[in-house]
Amino acid sequence: MRTYFGFAGRTGTLAVTFAATAVFLVLVFPNLPVGGELLDLKPGYSYEEAMASMEQYGPEGRTTYAWASVLLDTLFPLSYVTFFAGLIYRFRLTEGTWWLAFVPVAAGFWDLAENAQITAMLIQYPDVGATQVAWASAFTVVKGWIGPVYQILGLGLLLIAMARSLVRAIRRRRGGA
Repeated sequence: MRTYFGFAGRTGTLAVTFAATAVFLVLVFPNLPVGGELLDLKPGYSYEEAMASMEQYGPEGRTTYAWASVLLDTLFPLSYVTFFAGLIYRFRLTEGTWWLAFVPVAAGFWDLAENAQITAMLIQYPDVGATQVAWASAFTVVKGWIGPVYQILGLGLLLIAMARSLVRAIRRRRGGA
């Protein structure tokens, strides 16, 4: 995994995965023609809310959402996991904290499991049980908790690295190192 993290932390890889993640978030997911709010973007949902959403999507929306969940929402975790694992690995404060790059990897696997739950519900509709919805919602809720952890960690380490770089540049200009 350290080889993967090293690859993920390269400047080119960070740039490509950042761009891909941004495209998914800004252009792809908001424009999916499903006819309602995506279940995996909600903070959680009850059986009634899930069934109402899937009814609102209609047959075409459910099919589109299921295909997007299998195809696009498999590529998306690969993109954001690589980006944040790369940030965390590259800008880690000490060598001993390299393992923190596993946090977005765990989140990505969790996201894929959530996608499987949602896809199953979309395919099974209207024969979706309350237990299935409860599991899917639980995966969505936990994903919502994990996301800020690796996002704050990655961006925080980037900001610390930028601050350190700025301090070094100021010291060089002043003649002290």
